[in-house]
Amino acid sequence: MWVTREGNVKSQLRRPLDATPADQVQTSEATTATGHRPRGRQQYNSTPPPPSRSSSPSLETADDAAPPPSTAAAALPSQGVNMSASALKDLNISQSADLEKGKDNSMKSCISKPVLNGSKCANKEENSLSTCPDAATNGNEAGNADVEYIDSENLVDLPDVDATLSTLVKRLDSKDWVMTCEALNNVRQLAIYHKERLQELLEPLVPLIVKSVKNPRSAVCKTALMTCSDIFKAYGDLIVDSIDPLLVQLFLKASQDKRFVCEAAEAALISMTSWISPSVLLPRMQPYLKNRNPRIRAKASVCFSKSVPRLDVEGIKEYGMDKLIQIVATQLSDQLPESREAARNLALELQVFYEKSQASTSGENEGEPSASADAESWEAFCQSKLSALSAQAILRVTSTTPKEGVTAGVTSAPKEGVAVGC
Repeated sequence: MWVTREGNVKSQLRRPLDATPADQVQTSEATTATGHRPRGRQQYNSTPPPPSRSSSPSLETADDAAPPPSTAAAALPSQGVNMSASALKDLNISQSADLEKGKDNSMKSCISKPVLNGSKCANKEENSLSTCPDAATNGNEAGNADVEYIDSENLVDLPDVDATLSTLVKRLDSKDWVMTCEALNNVRQLAIYHKERLQELLEPLVPLIVKSVKNPRSAVCKTALMTCSDIFKAYGDLIVDSIDPLLVQLFLKASQDKRFVCEAAEAALISMTSWISPSVLLPRMQPYLKNRNPRIRAKASVCFSKSVPRLDVEGIKEYGMDKLIQIVATQLSDQLPESREAARNLALELQVFYEKSQASTSGENEGEPSASADAESWEAFCQSKLSALSAQAILRVTSTTPKEGVTAGVTSAPKEGVAVGC
């Protein structure tokens, strides 16, 4: 069969897929016997010539020595998979053995070594729990097992006062918060049972108490606030000169979101307004009525309004009725409703005081013809001391609000220690 060069190529492409490698070798030898492809027409012999003796042994040897490519290729992946699987199995076994060994060592560390640095492992775990950050649960702290909040009436006397006083300042300034809380409770005990001896240390103690009130740990802060309550009760007016750094912190803590801290601060403010004379306390609180922080203004306004009724008639006259009514007018337009409510209550108190003082004055000067002329109404007094808008705001409050709920304690100061609430 005569075919062209192109036909020869086509016949080779159309050859069956199951052709043996020997056929392919013979075909290539037939086409390249002279080293190049013959040109022109060439007779194609369908039956290949028998291989020569010199070439056949080499071909047979090559066929026998080399396995088929497909078989070798299939053997390599299977061997690799077997090797990787066995290596992975060995690795997992070694890791599990190391893990079990580590667990055994960690458990044996607390079993075989009961004492470490002078303390047992169980004690070390308890200490680690107690030094965790605060976690409030239903208003109480978790993890503060070493700190106990003791009421003032349940505090007992110290067994060794001299030893406590000698280390008190150092322990208050300690970085160990548990030691600081213990020192604060010692201050409370000294204020109740040995206030004369503690009075000598008040000057260096107050800044440390303020530092504890500012402490971010709630246990320290609450214990310091309880200490403030006992100090106010023990010393009263004697603590006024050192009260300025405490005031702003008490106002801030009383407006906090943490309930149990806020309650302790409220109790400290109640103790302050109950045991310190209003004549010396009001000038200390008045600057905070204009503080830039609205929460500080609100708490200061509440305490101010609760302290004024404790003044007697002479005390209010000495402080200045016109000054008090101007303070009320300013607080009536404050940002927070707590300040406005305190100002309304104080306005009613001042109205009751003014009307009673005018009635007593007119009764004493009943025989004098100028007594009726000197008696000035509440409305006229407000209009004479305030601007038109401020006087109108005061008169609106005092004319529409019932006065039955207003305490008439402006003419007689309440007993010391009575909680007036802030």
